[in-house]
Amino acid sequence: MTDADSVVPLERVVPPLRAGEREALVLRLDFLRETVVNKVAGLSLAQATTAPSPPSTLTPAGIVRHLMCVERWWFALDFAALPDVPDPWGEHDIGGFELTPDETLASVVRSYLAECALSNEVVAAHALDDVARGEGMEFDLRYALIHLIEETGRHCGHLDLLREAIDGTVGQ
Repeated sequence: MTDADSVVPLERVVPPLRAGEREALVLRLDFLRETVVNKVAGLSLAQATTAPSPPSTLTPAGIVRHLMCVERWWFALDFAALPDVPDPWGEHDIGGFELTPDETLASVVRSYLAECALSNEVVAAHALDDVARGEGMEFDLRYALIHLIEETGRHCGHLDLLREAIDGTVGQ
């Protein structure tokens, strides 16, 4: 595995026990995002793209790719309605769980982190009470943050189980 193909663990910053609402939401989501990356760090592409728990077809790389799509969908598209942002869902891969032939674990993680950075820019530019700008969307930014915390946390649990099944690695 070359350096370009490896995923380096991130330093996770534990959110403070007391914080304002915006800070608490953003820092908790960032902590979970860092956890996602750390759960796949050290896996080979073969390990990251193999579903170790049949009949489930979930793979670690597929979960990271899905979370990249979810970040884009909720923040860039539905909430901010940013122009020229492509729809993350493929025609045949509703959910975004399937890697394309040119994607690697490292490239998917880089895309995920870039999407998280864009999401944080969107969040920083709006108030928690601001309503989504996407067509037909009626949720506020607070709802989107809470939803992403919930979804990212759920998938961290999936990654826990998959990683343990792949190589026995456990922990936060």
